[in-house]
Amino acid sequence: QVQLMESGGGLVQAGGSLRLSCVASGRSRSINTMGWYRQAPEKQRELVAVISSGSTDYADSVKGRFSISRDNIKNTVYLQMNSLKPEDTAVYYCNAGGWGINFLPFNAWGQGTLVTVSS
Repeated sequence: QVQLMESGGGLVQAGGSLRLSCVASGRSRSINTMGWYRQAPEKQRELVAVISSGSTDYADSVKGRFSISRDNIKNTVYLQMNSLKPEDTAVYYCNAGGWGINFLPFNAWGQGTLVTVSS
């Protein structure tokens, strides 16, 4: 079973930067896709960025400001967030999908890390 642990959230002023990290642990055959989602108060969870086989995709609202990367050796995915805006305030969740050791697909979530951007 794959477990995800996020870190790097916090309070930052508008225009500032933060880097989120997410470490995957546990046994699996492969982790094919890793990504970041966020959920602001009273809003639905939304995709922020995803990386799969080296290809990346971003929500329109973060393109040009956020960058996702992955270190396969460390089983870690990062989200570099620059030029942060108050509307980026949310709980950010790490997500991973792949194949378990039992040959069944899995979809794992982290516990979330809070990012607060002050104006």
